[in-house]
Amino acid sequence: EIPIALREVERRPGARILEVGNVLSAYADFPHVIVDKYERAEGVLNVDIVEYRPEVPFDLILSISTLEHVGWDETPREVGKVLRALEAMRRMLAPGGELLVTMPLGYNAELDALLEASALPFTEQRFLRRISRDNRWREADWLEVRGTQFGSPYACGNAIVVGRIRHTPDEGEGRSCCAQPS
Repeated sequence: EIPIALREVERRPGARILEVGNVLSAYADFPHVIVDKYERAEGVLNVDIVEYRPEVPFDLILSISTLEHVGWDETPREVGKVLRALEAMRRMLAPGGELLVTMPLGYNAELDALLEASALPFTEQRFLRRISRDNRWREADWLEVRGTQFGSPYACGNAIVVGRIRHTPDEGEGRSCCAQPS
């Protein structure tokens, strides 16, 4: 997941980037806005992504193994919140911008059901399946990863979805994601 995300960052020098979930700062240093509701760290905005209102839209939004927790690991559990989070992030994209999300399968039953129903708003989705204890992966299709369990047969994730949402220039006509300048 980390190399996939960092490759997207490298492809967009000078881009305005948002990361949802403070993951990449442990692996790379690059200018970007980080929103993480729970992690307290310097430079991290502690706000719920569905409530975040940036001043201007983003060219790239990344979320690495974070959205499976949104709504699911909260008390009380908020059914449908992952869809609201994806919609909120989609609205934050600049024309031509892209959202890249990775999430493990088998952790969040609601998320797995949305994948099964093809109900996530991705313009593209691919799957990776873990094939060894030493963390080797290969691309797979839905039928190969469907029903994968988190933590079995290997620790942590054993399959992930890599989802993308691309903002086409005509898609955002008449809508605004961001705070209005005063």
